[in-house]
Formats: sequence, C-alpha cells, structure tokens
Amino acid sequence: MTIPSAAALWFLPFVLPICLYVAFTDMREMRIKNHAVVALAAVFVVVGLVAVPPWSGDWLPGTLGPLSFSLPVYAWQLHHLIVVLILGILLNAAGVMGAGDAKFCAAAAPYVWLGDLLSVAAILMATVLAAFTTHRLAKHTGLRRFAPEWKSWEQGKKFPMGLALAGALAIYLILGAVYGS
Repeated sequence: MTIPSAAALWFLPFVLPICLYVAFTDMREMRIKNHAVVALAAVFVVVGLVAVPPWSGDWLPGTLGPLSFSLPVYAWQLHHLIVVLILGILLNAAGVMGAGDAKFCAAAAPYVWLGDLLSVAAILMATVLAAFTTHRLAKHTGLRRFAPEWKSWEQGKKFPMGLALAGALAIYLILGAVYGS
C-alpha cells in the first residue's frame, strides 16, 4: 500500500470512532450527520500536520488544467477533498447517491493515497457486499429486536451506505497501518 503506515497509525485512533458513529447513525436515522463529516475532515487537517507534515518531505509535481506546479503531499491529499466533493455534488444531483454519502466520501478522500485507489475500490466493493448482506440478514432475524427503532429496517430498497463507506475507510486505514509503505 502507498499510504505511509505511520500516517495511518496517526489517523486511526481519531478516525475509527467517527466511522463507528457514522455507521451507527446511518443505520439508526438513515442520515450521515454533518458534524461527523466536519469532524472527519478536521481530523485530517489537524492530525495530518503531524502525520504528513507539509514542511518536510518532497513536493510532488502535478497539473491542474494548463497549470503545472508542485505541492507537498499534505496539500495534494487535501485537494482530494475538493475533487471528490464536486463529483459527489454532481452524483447527488443526478440521484445516484445521497448528500450525506457524498459529503462523507469527500471528507474521507484526503485519507486515501492515489496509489491505493484500486485497493480502496476493492475494499469498498467487498465492504458494500458484506454490509448489505449483513444488514438484510439482521433485518429478518432476532437481532432486529436489539434496535427496533432503527429507520434502516423499514426503508425498502434503500440501504444505509454510511455503514459500508465508514467500514471501508476504517479497513483501509487498518490495512495501511499494517501494510503501508
């Protein structure tokens, strides 16, 4: 994996509780709360200064349209937030994904190193399948009695994607801590 294991280790203790909260609230209310998304982004902004300090390390070249310039890794990772937020707004407007899901993806984007994009896609696919299957099975078993008031049980074809998105981010950071560069 491309993510530095030290960076993943720095992020994990702060991101993991947010991911658990997002998964829980999305199952309970079918909403990803804005304060959780802001907290996730804020963790990268603050902890990222220690995990991938912009004042040390190489500056990486890149282009934005006709402009070519170099930025520290920290700035490139923050750039992911803006790009994914714009894509998420477009996908939400097209009805492909919920607004909370789009905002969560944008806030999670800085944590994903570009070299790990295929790994993250595989983790996300596996997590979506596992979360969907588990949620649907739990819906029709006695486990439902532990949380009978959850809105996600009664949503028909709708699914709380926060469960899968948060799970995928947590799994990526855990794997990054173990197998990162």
